[in-house]
Amino acid sequence: MAGKKERQRRLEAARYRRRQARRAQRDQQTRKVTISVLAAVAVLAVAVGVFFLVRPASKSAAASGTPSPSVSASAATSASTSPSAGSSAAAVAEPARHCTYTASPPAARNVGTPPAQPNYTATYRATIRTNRGDIVINLLNSKATCTVNSFAYLAAKNYFSSTPCHRLTTTGIFVLQCGDPAGTGSGGPGYKFADENLAGARYTAGTVAMANSGPGTNGSQFFLVYKNSLSLPANYTPFGTIVSGLNIIQKVAQAGSDNSNATGDGHPKDKVDIESVTISKS
Repeated sequence: MAGKKERQRRLEAARYRRRQARRAQRDQQTRKVTISVLAAVAVLAVAVGVFFLVRPASKSAAASGTPSPSVSASAATSASTSPSAGSSAAAVAEPARHCTYTASPPAARNVGTPPAQPNYTATYRATIRTNRGDIVINLLNSKATCTVNSFAYLAAKNYFSSTPCHRLTTTGIFVLQCGDPAGTGSGGPGYKFADENLAGARYTAGTVAMANSGPGTNGSQFFLVYKNSLSLPANYTPFGTIVSGLNIIQKVAQAGSDNSNATGDGHPKDKVDIESVTISKS
């Protein structure tokens, strides 16, 4: 009798060990699947973060021009040299003779809309006066006529005066984003316009480009590239080149951001305020 009970105990112990082994195997497989899913999600999150860095956030949320990497002007409007301001596909010969600016309320500062007839033969230079020093930019009027027309118009209306540069990125892409009087990344001028000068666009140090929230959504937010950011796709209208003051932005970048958006992405720790933007024309 005792022998039979002993055999039963051994059989039960063996069954218990087999159950435990099967459970451990299932748990290991579950962990592998979970890790794979989390890794895929992490890769997707990085890709989305890169795309939306220069992209201003939507108006219902905070815009982050982009650009969001995304230079997001929620952003990075389409400065339309084409009949449809929302279409970035329409090719128009530059310099443009006509610009279309489409209403896109609300306006962070209501200053009206730029003239539809740009001065396409002029040469423009912008001086951005900040609390850190002056940044001087040659504007690419012959390549991004409607964008320059809008920027010069907003500057003349003091739209940029007393506004913060609300976003600094120090990972993946290297830009300082400005142009939202609200300082949230979601503010714009109340109009949008089409993209320009995208063919072969590369965002090397010194490039000034528009933040946006998608094709044809340029407004007032722009970003200054302080270090080569060649991972950015050619989705953001380059409209200027920094000729003086790049070192000012690079020094601000050394202090880093507060990481309020993500690691290496947030408000600059060394606050940058635009005091005024003046345009010289020749």
